[in-house]
Amino acid sequence: MIGPPGSGKTLLARAMPGVLPHMTIDEALDVTRIYSIADQLPADLPVIQQRPFRAPHHTISHAGLVGGGNWPTPGEISLAHRGVLFLDEFPEFGSRVLEVMRQPLEDKQVTISRAQGSLTFPANFQLIAAMNPCPCGHSGDSERECTCSHQTVTRYQKRISGPMLDRIDIHIEVPRVDFEKLSNNRRGESSDEIRARVEKARQKQRERFSGLNNGVMTNADMRVAEVRQFCELDDAGQQLVKAAMTQLQLSARAYHRILKLARTIADLAGEESIQSGHLAEALQYRPKGMMV
Repeated sequence: MIGPPGSGKTLLARAMPGVLPHMTIDEALDVTRIYSIADQLPADLPVIQQRPFRAPHHTISHAGLVGGGNWPTPGEISLAHRGVLFLDEFPEFGSRVLEVMRQPLEDKQVTISRAQGSLTFPANFQLIAAMNPCPCGHSGDSERECTCSHQTVTRYQKRISGPMLDRIDIHIEVPRVDFEKLSNNRRGESSDEIRARVEKARQKQRERFSGLNNGVMTNADMRVAEVRQFCELDDAGQQLVKAAMTQLQLSARAYHRILKLARTIADLAGEESIQSGHLAEALQYRPKGMMV
């Protein structure tokens, strides 16, 4: 999420666990084991039933994020297993700290090697990152003028590498909230209503992958073979993706991520097949050169 300070990015991120599906027994036991190993299991809570929400500060060390120590212990990415890892002020994190997340984002686990041996911790989390468009925070703002030079804005945004951006499926701009919207008494959808829709889509995915027995439980878990099997496109969809691949210069990873995201959008809409509209929505979430 990219937007000026105070536009609600952190509020949106903190609302995410409330719309995610309830954890299954197996997921709850996985999370409980990790917190027990890290000695962070509350004394009055034998089993963790709420999805974790971890929001480490940008000064966190490499070992604090991915895990480490003389005797390795889980880091924040493992403590966020089956939940949300929220990285606010994304460009402020050290480049080395961010780059070590690239492998866990792909493999859903992290391996820490020491002289005594190696340990593998699960790290299947949903990454949410938020950042200002520039150091002063007002580039592109309709109300306040940006005081940063073009070179400063470019340098600030390039703190996040292209390979890392390529692994983030949804890029959205969060504009300043107008007074009329803040003072309006009209209420939107509740988290429970959204969660019910998400649960329905998740159940459809469980049924889809029930016969595979290879660890794939959701669309995000799909590998290339499953993408080919469950993300078939019609002729119009093929032409749309072909044009996007050429014009946006998308990587092979981006191609498969777009198909998985389009499959999820179709599931949320209750559609059996991926339509051109679902693909177009998935494509518009790809990064567009940030906001420079």
